[in-house]
Amino acid sequence: MHVHSPAVVVIPVRSLEGAKSRLGDVLDAEERRELVERLLRQTVAAALATPGVRRVVVVSPDPEVLAVAAAAGAEGLHQTSAGLNPGLVEARHALAADGAWRLLILPGDLPAITADALSMLLRAADGLAAPLVVLAPDRHGRGTNALMLEPADIIAPNFGRDSRLAHGRLAAAAGAVYREVADDALALDLDTPDDLLLAEALHTEVLRAG
Repeated sequence: MHVHSPAVVVIPVRSLEGAKSRLGDVLDAEERRELVERLLRQTVAAALATPGVRRVVVVSPDPEVLAVAAAAGAEGLHQTSAGLNPGLVEARHALAADGAWRLLILPGDLPAITADALSMLLRAADGLAAPLVVLAPDRHGRGTNALMLEPADIIAPNFGRDSRLAHGRLAAAAGAVYREVADDALALDLDTPDDLLLAEALHTEVLRAG
């Protein structure tokens, strides 16, 4: 069986101020800010508890985000570029000096995320040799809610509209083995009021203030 390197988890977060504006019809600015903080703390905790993860890094241009990340036990990386994908490339370059070989990119807005779900995603690569791209799609089948790259630079991150298709095409062009992992704990992200309603129906703990 192929032996894989430990993973470095990178969690991109844009800012706390004005976060999740698409939830503005159901949550005020302070509630959205608190929600983003709770989601980040939960994501960091799940990553730190996952076997096979050796570092958890939060990349953000917002010093307040980095302070929350540090309090949760993650490393902070101050982003100097603009945008999600440039920030991920920036993080990858910064981590390359440390020999980061297996990179797991996690959005910070997955309310049902668990260490078990992340372990399952990492295990999807068992028995497969690099280069590898492993993806967890969102519940709509169009977005990317987790992306594992081995080696870390096998493809460029391409988050945004229809990123599932984009990442699959990039993996094929790079000659990488491509796998998808469908898991309810990774499929739900919080972007719209409908997402919030679904998370509440599932009794997701992170939605509770405190």
